[in-house]
Amino acid sequence: MVSVAGALLSCLVVSGCFGASEGDSDHASVARQPRQRPKATIPYWVNPEGSAARQVAAYRKKGEDGEARLIEKIAEQPVAEWLGAGDPEGRARAFTAAADQVNRDALLVFYNIPHRDCGQYSKGGAADGDAYRTWLDKVVRAIGHRRATVILEPDALPHVVDGCTPKKFHEERYDVLTGAVDKLKGLPRTKVYLDAGNPHWIKDPRRMVEPLKRAGIRKADGFALNTSNYQTTEENRAYGKRLSALLGGKPFVIDTSRNGNGPAPGKNDPQAWCNPKGRALGERPTVDTGDKRIDAYLWIKRPGESDGTCKGGPTAGRWWPRYALDLARNADRRSS
Repeated sequence: MVSVAGALLSCLVVSGCFGASEGDSDHASVARQPRQRPKATIPYWVNPEGSAARQVAAYRKKGEDGEARLIEKIAEQPVAEWLGAGDPEGRARAFTAAADQVNRDALLVFYNIPHRDCGQYSKGGAADGDAYRTWLDKVVRAIGHRRATVILEPDALPHVVDGCTPKKFHEERYDVLTGAVDKLKGLPRTKVYLDAGNPHWIKDPRRMVEPLKRAGIRKADGFALNTSNYQTTEENRAYGKRLSALLGGKPFVIDTSRNGNGPAPGKNDPQAWCNPKGRALGERPTVDTGDKRIDAYLWIKRPGESDGTCKGGPTAGRWWPRYALDLARNADRRSS
C-alpha cells in the first residue's frame, strides 16, 4: 500500500495539485524535482509544483531558455505556502507531508483573519471569529506531528495599530490570534511567528509592543517583518532589534523575497507597496543570518505573484510572469 506522503508526492508531480495560485493549471507539468537546499542553510521544502517551477517548464517547452533560467532563481528556493479559503486542511496536510517525505520543514502562512486587509486588494478571510476557529482547528489537525513554521496573519496587527481595522473588531482579533498561537504551540514540532509589519508602516516599534503581547508573543517563537514588502534587510534588521529588545529579546524573521533594490523611490505614490517597478529578488532564504536575534531570512511573499490589481497587475496572489522576470532580471543586474 502506498504511503499517504508518497501518494501526495505522486499527485504533486503528475497533476500539479500543489500549485499555490488558483488558475495556474495551464502551465506545463514539471517532470523533474528541484534539489532541496542543504538543511543547515535553510531547512524548508522547495515545492516542485509551485507557480515558478511550472513557469520554468512552460518556458523550456517553448525553447525560451533565457527566461527559464531567470525564473529558476525563484523556482529553486523554498517559498511559503499561503493558506486561506478553499481546502485548508487538505492543503496543509499535503504540504507538510510532502516536506516530511524529503526530510524538510513546511513554511506556511495563515491568511484568513476576519475583515482581512480592511477590504482592500486582499480582502476576504473568515466570516467571523467562530468561523476562523473552525478553520484553524482543521489546519492544526492537518499539521499534526510534522515539522512546520507558520507566519501568522500578515497585516492583522499593524492594521489594528494604524486604525484601518475598526475598533469594534479588535478584541475578536486578539482573541483569535492568541488562540492560534496556543494551538500551534501545542503541536510538537511547529514554530509560529506573529506578523509585525515593516519599518515604514508602524515606524515607532513601541507601538507594536502591546498588540504583540495581547496576540500571544510570549508563547510564540518570535515575530515576522517585511511580509510582502520591499523595505531593505538593513532597515528591517535595525527595526527588528529595537522591537526585540522591547519584547525581552524575542527573535524575528525577515521577508527578503523582493527587497533586493529596496522600496520604490519617491513619496507621491500612495500605493508604492503595490507592484512597484524596478524591484529585485533579495537575499536567498537562509537560517545562517550571522545574528542570534534573526532566526532566518525567508521568502514569505511568493516572488512573481501580484500584490493586487494595480500598475497592470492581476488580482492579488495570482502568478504574473512578467513581474517575476523583472524581479529576477533586476537581481542579476544588481549582482553583476
